[in-house]
Amino acid sequence: MRVLIVEDEPYLAEAVRDGLRLEAIAADIAGDGDSALELLGVNSYDLAILDRDIPGPSGDEVARHIVASGSGIPILMLTAADRIDDKASGFGLGADDYLTKPFELRELVLRLRALDRRRAHHRPPVREIAGLRLDPFRREVHRDGRYVALTRKQFAVLEVLVAAEGGVVSAEELLERAWDENADPFTNAVRITVSALRKRLGEPWVIATAPGVGYRIDTAADAGRGGVERGGVERGGADRG
Repeated sequence: MRVLIVEDEPYLAEAVRDGLRLEAIAADIAGDGDSALELLGVNSYDLAILDRDIPGPSGDEVARHIVASGSGIPILMLTAADRIDDKASGFGLGADDYLTKPFELRELVLRLRALDRRRAHHRPPVREIAGLRLDPFRREVHRDGRYVALTRKQFAVLEVLVAAEGGVVSAEELLERAWDENADPFTNAVRITVSALRKRLGEPWVIATAPGVGYRIDTAADAGRGGVERGGVERGGADRG
């Protein structure tokens, strides 16, 4: 899950971001309306945490933009205003949930998870491919019936690859979906994480490397021919991680 936090109190925004990261939720911060609109224009988000009282275009304007874009991004309004009229107007703008400051981080995480489940209700809750069984809500992975313990980051990467259903996912896209905007595109983070993930899942390797392109779940018995490698030495653009 990747979340946009629109909040002009830097300490609160950073505390929320750091707390979400511990829950394997990548988060970017926008301190004003202009930054929020810019990030929404260049990145794909699963959810938006939106403070209504921000500099520049207001939180209400940002909410209107999200709704008008047709992206379907659920909006959780985060504000100090707790009057029922304020909440009613927020829901009227298209907000999906409302949380009043001060709040417990655990409650925020629970609400985000609930919104994400609602957003994804049309997708099967459990994905199965190439002997893998991935349950995104229980955060469990099995391979050929064997439970596989993964770190949060390894799970996030595998979730993106499994969702692609055998399609190639570039290192850049993995950085965007499983990390956040602060990830350095010139590090080896993706390559190192994929390598560790392969070892956790065991042989025969189920994650194939498309040299210079990216990674994919190996769904065919003879995948590895025709220019696609099964594990081994990785090279090309995908290594930039």
